[in-house]
Amino acid sequence: MKFPWNDRAGKLSAIKIIALIAAFIPLVLITTGYKVNILGPRPITEAIHQTGDWAIRFFIISLAVSPLRYITRWSKLILIRRILGLTALAYALLHFTLYIVDQNWNLLRVAGEIWLRIYLLIGFTTLLGLIALGVTSTDAMIRRMGKNWNRLHTLAYPLAALGVLHFFMQSKADVTQATLMAGFFIALLLYRFAHARGLRLSSVWTLIGVAILAALGTALAEYAWFALATKIPPMRVLLANLSFSYSIRPTWWVLGAALVPAVWIAIKSVTNPESRNIHPVTAK
Repeated sequence: MKFPWNDRAGKLSAIKIIALIAAFIPLVLITTGYKVNILGPRPITEAIHQTGDWAIRFFIISLAVSPLRYITRWSKLILIRRILGLTALAYALLHFTLYIVDQNWNLLRVAGEIWLRIYLLIGFTTLLGLIALGVTSTDAMIRRMGKNWNRLHTLAYPLAALGVLHFFMQSKADVTQATLMAGFFIALLLYRFAHARGLRLSSVWTLIGVAILAALGTALAEYAWFALATKIPPMRVLLANLSFSYSIRPTWWVLGAALVPAVWIAIKSVTNPESRNIHPVTAK
């Protein structure tokens, strides 16, 4: 019998155990917050938001596994991609279930709301896509589907884009977290583009370029949202990225996070010069 904490050889995998523990931490925090009444005046609504937030976070992290595997050349990272993807699906399903609870289990009303509200329709479409990816994530389905499995799972990036858009639309005026997820998603797209163009993800300069472009893309995504969807002057938001009086804007968090791999590669190149000549691992 296979257990989720074992590797393919049936041995305990430390990285899979850590991933499984991380998967349950948000659920424990949300459940505890509900029981001790610290989720605010509308705890179910807050729980809906938090589970949705964690769904997109885990989805983005699962997509980051492959580029990080290239960058670090740590082949065991691939062991947690499925866990992270299924965790994203689990939180998305809980997010939707709590929404049904909030609607007093009135499925007709839920269906009507999804049909009438575009952001709910986008979220529901994303959920259906995640279910399709989750159901076909087993080894048996991979063997059965063959090349069709790869075709289906190329939908992961479009689904992530829909998830980020849903995040923006339900966030109203405060889109800080949504912008942050958009920035990380842009970085992942840039990693994918660089790899497709034959650029080495183990190159410091490639990683610095990705970091800078991802940060600029994050600022532009935030600007575009406020320009198109709100009455708040978008230039004021754009210029807020240059001010650190109140908070650090998502642009800088994305830049800092995306520069970490570049710094890691630079340090590794200095301490172990031979590592620069090692070809990165092959990943799906």
